[in-house]
Amino acid sequence: MGIIDDLKLQYKMGGIVIRLIFWNIACFVLPWLLFSILSLAGVQIDYLQYVSLSSDPVDLLWKPWSLLTYAFFHNDFMHILFNLLVLNFSGRLFLTYFTGKQLFGLYVLSAIFAGLVYCLVFYLLGVSMPIIGASAAIMAILVAVTTYNPLMDLRLLIIGNVKLWHITAVILIMDLMQLRSANMGGHLSHLGGALFGYIFIKCLQNGTDLSKGVTQLINFFVNGLKRKQGTPFKAVHKTYQKPVTNTSSRIVIKDESQQQIDAILDKISQSGYDSLSKEEKEFLFKVGK
Repeated sequence: MGIIDDLKLQYKMGGIVIRLIFWNIACFVLPWLLFSILSLAGVQIDYLQYVSLSSDPVDLLWKPWSLLTYAFFHNDFMHILFNLLVLNFSGRLFLTYFTGKQLFGLYVLSAIFAGLVYCLVFYLLGVSMPIIGASAAIMAILVAVTTYNPLMDLRLLIIGNVKLWHITAVILIMDLMQLRSANMGGHLSHLGGALFGYIFIKCLQNGTDLSKGVTQLINFFVNGLKRKQGTPFKAVHKTYQKPVTNTSSRIVIKDESQQQIDAILDKISQSGYDSLSKEEKEFLFKVGK
């Protein structure tokens, strides 16, 4: 089983946190490779200007997609590395209490909300500056789970046991202290994301799931695409003769396979994907095809 197959299996079985990490890495690596090759041919294109979010209303009018795309692209390796580490940490904590659909909805909506806050404030200040990075959406996820359970116990290396709200408070204070820095727009968007994470949980506790709108929109496009790709129904009439086969053996095989899948999934939930043997990974990959 090769590295590519291993990555495919992790993508299929890892859930929304792993998929968000994969999407962010893809948005970082693939354009960099493509435009690096083009630069060798003498073609210089600054692709980040097309996906970054600007506070200039004119820029926002001709690239409205930037309200979302800025939350999937990054400037450099250290930028994406830190963001994905925090995304993995906060995302897994969030999934302790909520669903993957709610996490994805929160990621998308908080990115848009934080982007609008940034655009409004910078427009009022008369400053035009682009921002890029997933940190605003990641901050929303961290603040959301902290709002829901601030007293969650965590054990950190060297420091020891701390409460979740301690970690979140330190990060928010650092953002507040750096509002006057050169990266004012980035820290402002962090605070916008944090605010939306708080609002998201309070609405959820009052019976309103803001993520449902994102889920319904995605289902609408996915179902529409499936209808377009599906072939028209055509009735075919022919004589049916019940096959004489040993159906009991097929049922037994299916049950054994399902039992093996369940056992592997239990092992992943308890010890993680890396605890699987090579044979178990290959079995899951064959089943997932």
